Amino acid sequence: MSLKAFAEILPDYAKDLRLNINSLLSDQTLGDQRKYGLLLACAHGTGYKPIVEAAEAECVPNLSPEAANAARAAAAVMAMNNVYYRFVHLASNPEYGQMPAKLRMNVIAAPGIDKADFELFSLAVSAMNGCGMCIDSHEKVLKQHGVKAEAIQAGARVGAVMKAVATVHATIA
Repeated sequence: MSLKAFAEILPDYAKDLRLNINSLLSDQTLGDQRKYGLLLACAHGTGYKPIVEAAEAECVPNLSPEAANAARAAAAVMAMNNVYYRFVHLASNPEYGQMPAKLRMNVIAAPGIDKADFELFSLAVSAMNGCGMCIDSHEKVLKQHGVKAEAIQAGARVGAVMKAVATVHATIA
């Protein structure tokens, strides 16, 4: 099932989500690797199997194997990092911020695709997961790579729509 077909089964009260999925799928401003990579990373970031399956069907044919793997990897490593760094950020004891994380995250240094694309995938998943510390970190790297605010906002928008679609679908499945 495609993402469009997945969104079409949403109830009428979620019509805006259907429209937003269609807008994301037809958007040409990011280029296919970023667009489909974001959709795939965010689908995996929801942890909701039906939307992951729809995104895999929709996105994988439009991505290189390396980009699809990097999108999945961004969701996986952010599932860990967003929890840890949100803890560091929210804990009132500043000592945690001075301690080494002792978490393996080698994929961030060597994602197998353009660093800016991987950082954008990671930022979108971090936005979905509500980790301000990670959002700031990824946004800083993206700016260093010359990524414009509009592209960064688009990544956050993909995360918002995919999370909302997964949430609504989970209530009707």
